[in-house]
Amino acid sequence: MTWTLPEPTLAAPGSDPALPPGWAAEPKWDGFRAAICIDADTVMLRSRRGTQMDPAFPEIVVGTAQLPDKSALDGELIVWDWEQGAAQCAWDGPTARKPGP
Repeated sequence: MTWTLPEPTLAAPGSDPALPPGWAAEPKWDGFRAAICIDADTVMLRSRRGTQMDPAFPEIVVGTAQLPDKSALDGELIVWDWEQGAAQCAWDGPTARKPGP
């Protein structure tokens, strides 16, 4: 049986900035939400809505191909500006990418 990507966990806004014990938060990166699955030496890179993103991010596909079979990652693909030490919006400027058709 072929293993498939699980549904992404979506963020939920909260009104109280204090987090309950054992919880963590992260900043909004303004990148592309992506899920990656490695199954039988095949890497699938998809947006949270299921759009194929492999053609737009071939370096991610090559890099994650090294992970063990049946691995899955869910996160944000961002453009990091090493000079400013901060993330840029992934769809602005000369490094802009499109996630697929």
